[in-house]
Amino acid sequence: MKKIFKIVFALSFIFAWGCDKDEFADLNSNPSELVDADIRYLSTQAMRDMYGNDYTNWFYDNFQYIQPWTQVAAKGNGNKSEFIEMGAAANGQDVYDVFPETKDIRFRIDEMTEEDQKEFQALKAITYAMQIQPAITRTDLIGSMVYTEAGMAAYTNPPLITPVVDNQELLFKTWLAELDGAIAALSNTDGQFGLASQDLVYNGDYTKWAKFCNLLKLKIAARLINVDRAQAIKIAEEVAKSSVGYMDDLSDDFVYQRGIEYYGTGNGMWIGSGSKNLIDFMITNLDPRVRFTFNKNEFNAEVVQAFIDAGKELPPYVKQFVTLDADGNFESWNGPGEPWVRYYGAPVSPDAKLDGKNNIYFDQGNLYKIKLNEVEKSYGAVSSFSERIVRTEVKFTYPTKPGGRVLQNKDYKPLNVILGSAAETNLYLAEFSLLGATLPQSAQIYFNRGVELSVRRADALANNNGMVYYKEDPVYTNDADAAAGGTYLRENEIADLLKKPAFDLATDGLEKVYIQQYINFLNTPGDIWTLTRRSGIPKKGSAYLAWEDLKSSGAESVVPRRFVVATPTEDSKNYANDVAAVKEQGFTSGKNDPEILNAERLWFDKQNPKYGEGPK
Repeated sequence: MKKIFKIVFALSFIFAWGCDKDEFADLNSNPSELVDADIRYLSTQAMRDMYGNDYTNWFYDNFQYIQPWTQVAAKGNGNKSEFIEMGAAANGQDVYDVFPETKDIRFRIDEMTEEDQKEFQALKAITYAMQIQPAITRTDLIGSMVYTEAGMAAYTNPPLITPVVDNQELLFKTWLAELDGAIAALSNTDGQFGLASQDLVYNGDYTKWAKFCNLLKLKIAARLINVDRAQAIKIAEEVAKSSVGYMDDLSDDFVYQRGIEYYGTGNGMWIGSGSKNLIDFMITNLDPRVRFTFNKNEFNAEVVQAFIDAGKELPPYVKQFVTLDADGNFESWNGPGEPWVRYYGAPVSPDAKLDGKNNIYFDQGNLYKIKLNEVEKSYGAVSSFSERIVRTEVKFTYPTKPGGRVLQNKDYKPLNVILGSAAETNLYLAEFSLLGATLPQSAQIYFNRGVELSVRRADALANNNGMVYYKEDPVYTNDADAAAGGTYLRENEIADLLKKPAFDLATDGLEKVYIQQYINFLNTPGDIWTLTRRSGIPKKGSAYLAWEDLKSSGAESVVPRRFVVATPTEDSKNYANDVAAVKEQGFTSGKNDPEILNAERLWFDKQNPKYGEGPK
């Protein structure tokens, strides 16, 4: 069934195919007459398809473009001048994988008798959330897209194979209307057809789906703050006072779990060094999420002693936390101690990579190579983004001295991915409270709740995905030291974090909320670039988390604000609609030019602040 509908659906917008109406007639059959599939299984497949093409989304979209452009991490071993140029891209999640199921579910329900339809309105409602979530990730990158007429070929006669390309303003309006309708249908689910275990996310709990719909409304509202702030505030007020509630507990989080044998992509990632400004900010505040997001460096006590034995200088940022005994050997860590002393970022400016004084970050293979007992080995001193957030089937070898023990982690756990959370919800509500929304609680209350939930979710994700140091650091032979090296969440850490000045909204409140949204989005595959564009955060000259000037040959790099939009080709069935969409957006298509990709903005982005400018 799924294969048949994906063929049919593809024909509605894959433009190179040249079939005529007669050739299409056999495919344009009543779907209910093809295969009598259980409607529950269609919903399960739709949920599975909400998160796909994970390799291209992470390897290209996130690690090559979005993370370097938002200053989360560098591209590879430090940004070069060409880091602002695009190559291959996934363009977000593939919503068109979801449509064959969501359209079919709704068609089947609409074909039922009026009485039978009443039992399936909740199931019908959640199909809109299934397709809107991945659709948002796509429009965030390229703007206009086929949506309102997508996948209609199987349900129209003659088959609709030239769907309109909807602009972003219409997309947001359509999604808000669909979500309001879905929430209304989910407000009373007594006697509704249940999915139970076929619901991979909420185990048949329609109330949680309703709360997820409210989060999707907040996502759209956040994108409207500099387009139509009054409407955005109205949406936030609706969510905060919604009869179905909003996501406010870890159990409300949309945790994507494809199956017990799903470990994410089987392909390795090309992951860069974490940003110095970001990691410094998190370490300064002793934010536990640094341990759940970035990898420890390789300078544990054993490696430090090996450098001392080899007469080799330690990285200065490592050395500052090393206490030596009377004989000049490693005695203990000072400062915050393990595991905090194992996290260091690197500058992200291309010119910084060329500055010789920064070799301590960028020439580690040479600077931090030692030889003991005829064994030579290099060590990494900076922290990279954790690959376990992306895929869990990653063999890890713990750093030990040259010729030392071989300790490995092969604990492969099924991958969990967060596609929406209670933390995100509360941080949005904190933002809207500061922007003038009349909400039941104060911005500080929403903010504190959002930060708490963000830390707890990141901790749970690190545990579930088998973060290699989570329970202990096995290189340490003393049990107390091994436990101290673990990255797990400690008692009172969240309470202590919230006492820091960077978490008090009395001053610079909006900037602080955006910084926490930024950090919260580190563990999710979308949203962070949209946050950076709409908020101007990180902010230049910030007293908290500053935007680093991205100088290349002394000039500020021009960072794109959208992805490349392909040039329509005349052999496409939908050529006229494609050309109209490109023209309507005012885009120069097919141009991989950072200047063009920065100047020609998406609809939601036209009035947003410049990079590093801070919130409006």
